[in-house]
Amino acid sequence: QVQLVESGGGFVQPGGSLRLSCATSGFAFRTTTMSWVRQGPGKGLEWVSQINSFDMITHQANSVKDRFTISRDNAKDTVYLQMNNLKPEDTAVYYCRKDDTFERGQGTQVTVSS
Repeated sequence: QVQLVESGGGFVQPGGSLRLSCATSGFAFRTTTMSWVRQGPGKGLEWVSQINSFDMITHQANSVKDRFTISRDNAKDTVYLQMNNLKPEDTAVYYCRKDDTFERGQGTQVTVSS
């Protein structure tokens, strides 16, 4: 049974930082490309960042480039998203996603506000 459990969200002021984690189980994590996606209030799902399974190459959306960093620990079956210099427009529910099946976890809320 595939499980994706996100954590680390919260309330932060503009310019602040958060680190999201996604603990996984039930599938071959080390051979699965993973992404973070988000859904802001009243908006559709937006892809944020991706990390390959074999070469660790990462990709980011232009909206988060130079602020967000995706990483993974294959020994812990966990993917992370380090978010720096957060902006109000980053407010959203953040989900980690298996990119072979597009399954997502339950999400973690990130709110950026002064």
